Amino acid sequence: MTVTVFEQRITRLAERMRDADLEVALITDDDSVYYFTGYYDYLHMEFGRPTILVAWRDGATLLITPTIDYNSALDHARVDRIEPWNDGMGREWREHLPAALQGREGIAIEPHGMPPRVRAFVDELTAGTELRDIEPIVAQLRMIKSDEELQLARHAGEVASAMMQAGRAAIGDGVAEFEVALATSEAGTRKAAALLRAHYQPGAMSPNTHFLQIMASGPEITRTHHRASTRIMRRGEPVFLCFCGMTNFHRFKLGFDRTFWIGDIGDPAQQAVYEVAVASQAAALDALRPGVLAEEVHAAYAEVIQSAGYEYPFRCGRGTGFSFLERPQLVTGDRTRLEPGMVLAVDGSVNTDGFRAQVGDSFILTEAGPEALTSHPKAIAEVLV
Repeated sequence: MTVTVFEQRITRLAERMRDADLEVALITDDDSVYYFTGYYDYLHMEFGRPTILVAWRDGATLLITPTIDYNSALDHARVDRIEPWNDGMGREWREHLPAALQGREGIAIEPHGMPPRVRAFVDELTAGTELRDIEPIVAQLRMIKSDEELQLARHAGEVASAMMQAGRAAIGDGVAEFEVALATSEAGTRKAAALLRAHYQPGAMSPNTHFLQIMASGPEITRTHHRASTRIMRRGEPVFLCFCGMTNFHRFKLGFDRTFWIGDIGDPAQQAVYEVAVASQAAALDALRPGVLAEEVHAAYAEVIQSAGYEYPFRCGRGTGFSFLERPQLVTGDRTRLEPGMVLAVDGSVNTDGFRAQVGDSFILTEAGPEALTSHPKAIAEVLV
């Protein structure tokens, strides 16, 4: 029988648990459940239905999940046992936790990824027992991507680039922002569908893009996470496109941003701001090498911005993968030493009172340096549309 990538991950988790003297771990973060089991869908708490992966240090696994998704779990979850629970019946998801935790001393949870309702029940079950944090172990395992994940990352980059190209082509004088969002969504879906047909098991994932398009134009350009609206764009205005939520191919996520102008730059002062943003990303990429501390990349980026007279910037970037935000973060205080196999979103940005410019791309860190996953021109002449 072929060992799946998910079973390999569980094996590595069990090894780390033994090293840390942990007997059992409760995994409740949606993306972590997928990472270790291959199971995904409505696993979160918006409908009040928690899914819990119980992992023991001998490698055994139990998935507790709603009956409504039981068939999906049977299809996707690579676990030893599945226990479905139904709304309002018995103790629901609580039924199998006492036996899973009874008599265990080394119990670990994801404190920031556990729904409060589940945490309250686990606290009752384990009163007097210290609950330990499994998140650092999970984050460390997820930081270095496997060959399978790197293929997903490269394909996600193709989807993102198709979306950016379509978005750029849709921008124009007299065009509503939401029309750009429709164009990017269609382009991303079509590219994803082509990649899924060519490289992946049929029906395993949906090609459709989701997440509302992040974009802003004209006087709203300073609103970093503004969603596409009915606003009509005009010549000379700046337009910001961000795909940090929409680039989500086969559950693998990337960051990707560009700033454009329609026809020409209506306010010439904006060009200087934009050029500093581009230079700050270039400085970060020059520093992005194996062995460098994450905060050193941020420092190189921040130096360019502050030397040009602008305020101290937000983080330069972050790790990406099956979550929008993974470790490390390229920010002051993160002293993670960068390693080959990490996937990182790296930005360049400048904020002023009336304008903000941002460019961002995602990269695989290799022994030789960063390998670009996303691609779109950044020179001034090439961002006039």
